[in-house]
Amino acid sequence: MNQMMQPFVKLITLMVALLGLSVALIGVIGLVLFLSYSGVQLPSLSEEEVTAPQAVAAVPVVKALADPSGMWKAPDLASLDSDPNGDEIKYGRELIANTSEYLGPNGKVKAISNGMNCQNCHLQAGRAPLGNNYSAVASTYPKVRARSGQSEDVQKRINDCFERSLNGQALSRDSREMKAMVAYINWLGKDVPKGESPQGVGLYEVPLLDRAADPSKGKLVYDSQCAVCHQPNGEGIAKPDGTGYTYPPLWGKNSYNSGAGLFRLSRFAGYVRANMPLGATFENPMLTDEEAWDVAAYVNSMERPSKDLSKDWPDISKKPMDHPFGPYSDEFSEEQHKFGPFKPIKEAKAQTK
Repeated sequence: MNQMMQPFVKLITLMVALLGLSVALIGVIGLVLFLSYSGVQLPSLSEEEVTAPQAVAAVPVVKALADPSGMWKAPDLASLDSDPNGDEIKYGRELIANTSEYLGPNGKVKAISNGMNCQNCHLQAGRAPLGNNYSAVASTYPKVRARSGQSEDVQKRINDCFERSLNGQALSRDSREMKAMVAYINWLGKDVPKGESPQGVGLYEVPLLDRAADPSKGKLVYDSQCAVCHQPNGEGIAKPDGTGYTYPPLWGKNSYNSGAGLFRLSRFAGYVRANMPLGATFENPMLTDEEAWDVAAYVNSMERPSKDLSKDWPDISKKPMDHPFGPYSDEFSEEQHKFGPFKPIKEAKAQTK
């Protein structure tokens, strides 16, 4: 009898086990449904399998400043290999890129400048769109410039930079170095029609603020965006071999003097808006308009070498709105001409034309 009942006992035991498993499964499903209905997020298999952090696309703070499709493009340097004047042009480019190595305080040719390079202001040796490039020099010089009141050629323009931005001495017009730099600058603009200026020439024109540029706000920008390269004291980082700077000084005895173009706030603001901090371009700018104006105000409020400007602007009515030294043909103060607001000055000047 017991032997006859054993199969039935095993069957009943199996059925009870299956029943218990079914009840447990129903309970789990019910719990999941309840949690989902209650808004609790449950991990999916794909989420559990991800072990590496996922890259998040950066959202640009500011948009591109210009359409790159129409921008001037410099001639290909590789073409100089077959140019009959290629060696001279290459030397000119080398002088623009590494001015201090040849003409700085320890220059191998002559010591006539402060240790900065031409390309500290004219980026990529004058080849960068909206980077103070040389694209329109050959096509527009010689020309009468209001600052001197005279007709100037390319040699005069180069020496202006030596005496102002490089706070040094003029280079001999007949020197090998002057001829090479002129050859390089003319080569860069060889495809620009005479009298024309291509898109991307010079610097970006930053929209005017409704207030004065603020050096105290600019210091905050400088400390967070600029000091890592140019240093908190603004003196830059010199090369160990004494041939110049890895990052140039923005103020102090070795920086540009008070007669340089970048000492005008609109010029400095345009320069940094499209090119700074390191890595920024006109396509991917990193500063806002206000930040550019304010950091320009901070940098240009610091001490730097002075230059005799008594012969500049013989017709004072032609002084730009942000020339920081009087006398002026209007009633606005030196302080406002230096830091703004510039809109009233611009409007008053327009009414006198």
